[in-house]
Amino acid sequence: MARSGLACAQLLKRLEAQVFVTDIKPSHLLAPEIAQLKELEIDFETGGHTSKAITNKDYLVISPGVPLDIPLLREAQNLGIPIFSEIEVAFWLTDARIVGITGSNGKTTTTILVGEILKEDKKECEIGGNIGIPFSSLVEKVSKDGFIVLELSSFQLERIEEFKPYVAVVLNLTPDHLDRYPDLRSYMEAKLRIFENQTDVDFAVLNADDKNSMELVLYSASRKIFFSTQKELELGAFVKNGTLLFKMNGKEEKIIETKDIRIKGPHNLSNAAAACAICAILGVSPVSMRETLKRFKGVEHRLEEVATLSGVRFVNDSKATNVESVWYALQSVEKPIILIAGGKDKGGDFTKLRELVQNRVKALILIGEAKEKIHDALSDIVSTFYSNSLEEAVELSFKKAIAGDTVLLSPACASFDMFKDYEHRGEVFKSSVRHLAERINAKINS
Repeated sequence: MARSGLACAQLLKRLEAQVFVTDIKPSHLLAPEIAQLKELEIDFETGGHTSKAITNKDYLVISPGVPLDIPLLREAQNLGIPIFSEIEVAFWLTDARIVGITGSNGKTTTTILVGEILKEDKKECEIGGNIGIPFSSLVEKVSKDGFIVLELSSFQLERIEEFKPYVAVVLNLTPDHLDRYPDLRSYMEAKLRIFENQTDVDFAVLNADDKNSMELVLYSASRKIFFSTQKELELGAFVKNGTLLFKMNGKEEKIIETKDIRIKGPHNLSNAAAACAICAILGVSPVSMRETLKRFKGVEHRLEEVATLSGVRFVNDSKATNVESVWYALQSVEKPIILIAGGKDKGGDFTKLRELVQNRVKALILIGEAKEKIHDALSDIVSTFYSNSLEEAVELSFKKAIAGDTVLLSPACASFDMFKDYEHRGEVFKSSVRHLAERINAKINS
């Protein structure tokens, strides 16, 4: 009964399917969702999955976070009942062209940026997927002439059959979700499914700077377009002499001076190059790309400037749910940094942050289930402290800071040990900073 499950159930009900929804959460935690289902006369159960969920059912649609080895799904497989992801079902029901964007880092920023560029170019467009807007909620809004731009997780791609983006994008591939996948290869194979049904009328967009992504070139029958911030390309978007360019059929076109791109940091330059490669395929003018890149200020919870209090900057990077994201974040904000990290471990190798932490972080404040593991990886090179809550971590970070420091929430972990999701975690961080500001102002005015 989360966002994608509800949206899919509602869509299928409107199309006169017989729909049944099952959730393991107790009913008192699902009151708003239950009200929506009752209004549409959709049958449901809460507090656990029973045989009702698979009796006389044509297929099951699972939410992305549901493990594939739970007893109900094993029983369904034994009975030969097909199991699909929500993006598969939504794909059956749309005529719009799909842009599918996956990768370990940068998905949300790139997805929203592509949507903004398309809108600037007056193209019919909606964005959704793993950014919190279910694909199922968009299929009735976009015509066959329009585009739906989707952020796609590996979990969503695990249970597709016909799903086929017109443009399939892999931004990068680094170890992630190793609490769900046994190794990097298994994780890559899940991502690889984005190309599975493409043909030579479709496009694949790949990161020429990322070795793991380039291994996927052979797996798609589609036309390949590349992006790079490190080298000149014969085909795709790249940076040369401080300028972002696009080249196709031997023709080179200037998009923008990199200094004029509003979102900063090496990872965002890569995201901008990817977005321009995608939009060039879709026939967008360089003017629309340039104007959007000049004004696009990024996404909430991703290196989001929150406030400056007594000369101390607070930056919300709650979207950084893996080690690689934090690696980029530490290069993108001004040092000295007081880093707040921790949460539910996804199998990340925190030792990869050692050099950056040693050079840029003056204090490390740890929260959540992974705090002991992060402590073991980094505490010998930086002053390290524990906090029992994010609110407490914000207070402690301000006490440790002086004017010119940056307090950075960049957790390198999932949020589910303490919060509903990364957005909830980011909102708690911002609320804590606001309360801190109110107390400082009250003290000044007293």
